[in-house]
Amino acid sequence: MKAAVNQKLTEMGERDRLKELLRAKLTECGWKDQMKAHCKEVIKQKGLEHVTVEDLVVEITPKGRGTDHCCLTSALITAPGRPPSTSR
Repeated sequence: MKAAVNQKLTEMGERDRLKELLRAKLTECGWKDQMKAHCKEVIKQKGLEHVTVEDLVVEITPKGRGTDHCCLTSALITAPGRPPSTSR
């Protein structure tokens, strides 16, 4: 199902537009700055010599996914140029 939706979005040219909208909204909502600050905190606690990119991904992924994204949900639902929903 996920692959079919992804393929349809790509065919319609919406996938890239939605990715850009998502990036902009994450920045606007402060999510990107929160994740950057969390990375800096992890590096400070563990020491630069003892942290890998993989370590950072493991540390920040739960926080990134757990952050409130209500501004994103409404932005993506009401995105300008969004095709009308189709009935099944």
